[in-house]
Amino acid sequence: MTDQKPIGKLAARAASKGAKREAKKRQLAQSAIEAMKRYGYANTTLRDIAAQSELSLGMLHYYFENKEQLLIYCVRLYKEAFAADIGARIAGAKTREDLFHAFAEGLAASIVEEAETHRLWYDIRNQALFDPVFQPVVAEIEISLTGLVAHLAEERKEAPPLGVLYGAVDGVFRHLLERQLVSHPRRTAELSNDFYMLLARVLKV
Repeated sequence: MTDQKPIGKLAARAASKGAKREAKKRQLAQSAIEAMKRYGYANTTLRDIAAQSELSLGMLHYYFENKEQLLIYCVRLYKEAFAADIGARIAGAKTREDLFHAFAEGLAASIVEEAETHRLWYDIRNQALFDPVFQPVVAEIEISLTGLVAHLAEERKEAPPLGVLYGAVDGVFRHLLERQLVSHPRRTAELSNDFYMLLARVLKV
């Protein structure tokens, strides 16, 4: 019995240390995202990220072995938040039309508010075609995103295959994102209408 208290204290300290480390990694990830949003993955160095974080390069290496590991952590963190936001939006939908509107509004708002971060996702997805180190996290994230899209097709016998539906949504999202960033920025309501029209036609509301 006397040994349990010291063990409990050690476990509590380890948990506290782990939580602090994770919080610091998240803080660094936010700084890294800001740097890579600005310059892109290929043009951003760990020195750029260290400067953005106001940390030494050595301290950055303490948390992440290399730029690839940091980028994987960043993209996973952001896409988890994105998926959680869309999931929360569609959770309260009572009708299929409400579901489509909520989904469309979530995608549109994300393009308007987080366009540069989504650009980073497409950057790493392209990198995964050439660098196998990124392939597991890209596959993991796409499974999560496909799961969100699957909610739209529930109980729809005439719905296209899930992979086709995800490809359609992703293709339109990327196209509208590119226009938002490069040539033709639009308001959330306009983008939302485009997404809703896509879903209504593909899934026949």
